[in-house]
Amino acid sequence: MTVPEMRRPRIKPEHRAYRTVDGHVRIGSVVHGIGAEIRDPDGWVWTLVDAMDGTRDAGGVVAEVARRHPGLRLPHPDIVQAMTDLTMAGYVEDAGAAPPAELSERERERYSRGMTLLRWMDLRPRESAWEPQVRLRRSRVLLIGVGGTGGAAARDLVASGVGRLHCVEPDVVELSNLNRQTLFRESDLGTPKIDAALTALRALNSDAAVTGERREVRGPADLEDLLRGTSGGCGDRPAYDVLLLAADRPAVIRRWANQVCLASGTPWAEAGYRGPLVSVGVFSPGRGGCWECLRRTEIERRDLRLAPGQDENAASPRMPWNPVNAVTAGLSGSLLAHAALMLLCGIPQIDPGCRFGLNLMMPGDPIMQRSERRPDCPACRARPKADPGRREPS
Repeated sequence: MTVPEMRRPRIKPEHRAYRTVDGHVRIGSVVHGIGAEIRDPDGWVWTLVDAMDGTRDAGGVVAEVARRHPGLRLPHPDIVQAMTDLTMAGYVEDAGAAPPAELSERERERYSRGMTLLRWMDLRPRESAWEPQVRLRRSRVLLIGVGGTGGAAARDLVASGVGRLHCVEPDVVELSNLNRQTLFRESDLGTPKIDAALTALRALNSDAAVTGERREVRGPADLEDLLRGTSGGCGDRPAYDVLLLAADRPAVIRRWANQVCLASGTPWAEAGYRGPLVSVGVFSPGRGGCWECLRRTEIERRDLRLAPGQDENAASPRMPWNPVNAVTAGLSGSLLAHAALMLLCGIPQIDPGCRFGLNLMMPGDPIMQRSERRPDCPACRARPKADPGRREPS
């Protein structure tokens, strides 16, 4: 990873440093996974982060630190290396970077709060803090299912500035949907969900290209066809950067998605709820375990103490209805949108092949499952570890 050229290096506002009672420098905020603590016995590191306020170029920062600590006789290369280390750790931005031409002034105002959140969570060096937002604007997302989970995910992605979203949904709006599928209104009853969803999403953000089709996924071939898109993709490449699965019918649809995404090299995520348990699974071919790996690992990990030959549904029965309200559906959809942002922008950085979420019965009991690629996995064991032709988030 190269260090971007900084015209006027500045510690990110969200990462503003402070001195601890024992003289150490804490930087990056107090959020676990972001902040760091630096020993500073001579005090010059504190001077360095204070001087990196966006008013000086790199040479000016070095000169200011050397001027304020004449007795230490600090070698300039040491100061430069410290600046480089802070930059590589993701705590520095360029106050002199020009606004991206790809985003209009209106768009920059619209996404200004989202940009600062991405900047806060971003621990990669960037030439501009707007780079992740530009990447999101260029992104193409395929969403299967626009009910409770899918509708919330679509809403959050469109509001966040995704460039193109294609939605697939076969059903019509029914009264029993309205307790959780907040994209729809009473006036939409009897209307195809895809029509009502497109109307609502386009009204939310006219800068996003939102399309859709009323279609049922009946097998892997349907998913393959959808991933190719109307343009047929680019050669053998899919037309979309990410597949999001928010449909739960038929029951085998997750296995189909795993199969198709492995074959095409497409990152994907799926989310949903099981009573008070809300979670999202995140997968990227060649990086970590696939959906089948994770499923098999979890079956082995759980001790349900079932009798020989007893089906696991005895421990967690399936019902003809799915208990849910707007909270559980909305949380699962937001987690799905969050997973899409991770896969598209690389923020926050996370190793795929995992499932995470929360248990609403016990807020202090998070869900976190992970699996590496399994040599016995029937889905991905014969596939290469990485697809060098795919663009990774940066």
